[in-house]
Amino acid sequence: MRMENINKINAPLDSSEKSVYPKIVDKHNRSFNYLRLAVNEYCNLRCIYCMPEEGLPLRNKNELLSKQEIKKLINISAQLGVSKIRFTGGEPLLRKDINELVKYAVSLNGIESVNLTTNGILLNKYLKDFELAGLTGINISLDTLRPDRFIKITRRDNLREVLDNIQLAIKSNIASIKINVVVMRDFNHDELMDFINLTIENDITVRFIELMPFDSHQIWKTGKFYKSKDILKDIQEKSNQIKLIDGSNTEYYALQIQGAKGKVAVIPSYTRSLCGKCNRIRITADGKLLNCLYSEDGFNLKTIIQNGGTDEEVRSIILKSFVNKYKDGWLAQNSSENQRESMSQIGG
Repeated sequence: MRMENINKINAPLDSSEKSVYPKIVDKHNRSFNYLRLAVNEYCNLRCIYCMPEEGLPLRNKNELLSKQEIKKLINISAQLGVSKIRFTGGEPLLRKDINELVKYAVSLNGIESVNLTTNGILLNKYLKDFELAGLTGINISLDTLRPDRFIKITRRDNLREVLDNIQLAIKSNIASIKINVVVMRDFNHDELMDFINLTIENDITVRFIELMPFDSHQIWKTGKFYKSKDILKDIQEKSNQIKLIDGSNTEYYALQIQGAKGKVAVIPSYTRSLCGKCNRIRITADGKLLNCLYSEDGFNLKTIIQNGGTDEEVRSIILKSFVNKYKDGWLAQNSSENQRESMSQIGG
């Protein structure tokens, strides 16, 4: 790639340039300002609801988005009104240039928050750099507080590192720290209050998330699904000190223990109660644009860029994709012929 093209990709937009582009909207009058961008497919865990123990046939690194391509897509997204960016994986901290990508996203005009989702194992190696870069928030995935269950769920023995790194994150100057818990019936649902109690003394959000059917057929059909309404009912039955409060767009149910520093949220990822408020754009690690978590149909932006596609062409494709977005995730899923085998292929 010629040096002037690299510099052009890296150059942040000024506000006058940003203002001339249309916003991303669909025919259901939803607007989209939140980009979830997977920076790799690789992971150092093998969670039972994500992939088989031996892993999945993942793409070679040269098939994934390069650093310059990621920067280009972030830049174009900012032009189209994206104000929030989340880097996901796989495990994004396995990517050596992740801090540079965070710094670049923070530098762009119009970007109000830059966040990252991680399993937390490597977080101590990056936390200081993330603080300096201006990272806004970290979501740490943790499904159990019990060592034996952690090994059973992840097929790895790293619970101590994750818990230690959560404490480091809480003590950092990064504003938002959240713990993502995938709840499974008769597996970890008896730990709800253990997680909720973490919010009493810590200014964090514990988010209970429905299991989704992207598990390579291991868990989904075994009766482990625990829907959001049941999670909420279970919590309310276990304590009369927990009250409903207002939450964000993704926090369909938000709760708080009386006097607690933090809060709790329940996310109906599979039930899809959130579709009417959807504001998310997803780009997979290999550059595929998805207008819905449950969609398999999308444009490969990496291929378009490699074939010489201009920024204008990429912008046009993004806008067109969202005009045609289905009303909800059920319709999107029913329209796709293939079932995604792993969340590592999209980043959630």
